[in-house]
Amino acid sequence: MREKLKKYLPIIIGKRLLLIFFFNKQKALHKAYLLFCTPQKGKILPDQEYFLEEAEDEIISVNGNYIQTYRWSNMGETILMVHGWDSNSHRWKTLIEKLHQQNYNIIAFDAPAHGNSSGKILNVPLYAECLQKIVELYRPNYVMGHSVGGMTTIFHQFTYPNHEIEKLIVLAAPTELSVIMKGYQKTLGLSDKFMEALSQYFKNKFGYNFEEFSIAEFAKNLTHPGLLIHDKHDDVAPYSGAEKIHKSWTNVKFITTEDFGHSLFFDEVDDMIIDFVAK
Repeated sequence: MREKLKKYLPIIIGKRLLLIFFFNKQKALHKAYLLFCTPQKGKILPDQEYFLEEAEDEIISVNGNYIQTYRWSNMGETILMVHGWDSNSHRWKTLIEKLHQQNYNIIAFDAPAHGNSSGKILNVPLYAECLQKIVELYRPNYVMGHSVGGMTTIFHQFTYPNHEIEKLIVLAAPTELSVIMKGYQKTLGLSDKFMEALSQYFKNKFGYNFEEFSIAEFAKNLTHPGLLIHDKHDDVAPYSGAEKIHKSWTNVKFITTEDFGHSLFFDEVDDMIIDFVAK
């Protein structure tokens, strides 16, 4: 029974949104926006607490959210890490330990509505605003993002150009919001009319509709040396999107993996990153 409910719940939610849309367009669009921006998980699990508690911590305020930051101090250059959707700073544990052993100073932070940070929603513009505040505070040499954190890393540089940052590392990043929203539409069974209105809602709120919010397009402005790693069989962020970013980003090293999945939790990937920041 529970599995059946889980299977049909998105369709039930979609039908309810369509019904509300018929009577109150703006209310339905706002609910669809909140649903899209609300993570389902990402809070700190009991077995993740110890590692994060070892770090120096500081809480900063960004746009009404309290953002939890972590610092593994060292004497070397600073690397800032940006995790993905439904995740938290613990996802970097193994790589943090390796980089810290090589004298790098590591900064990580939990996104709004994730980890130990406050908030209920997350979107890339909000995430980029948080990233900017932390860049101003810690002045990193390198910024590295995974998945939505990778999207944010590129969008951040498009929105807040910072040439003091020496290199960018982008792992398994989704590229086209239009592709993501087609999946959202299919999952909930929403009409084309509803999605057209939702696209305009995003345009009014962020300045971009679905088609215009393209990480590949934003990457055309990048001048930083970059490392782009993506698995050919990534079932979360299509590999074709990474190919688009590669074509747009003139100064990027593109590495394709196979059967490493979306998480890219492999020693070989860690070695690629360590080698890139060391050169």
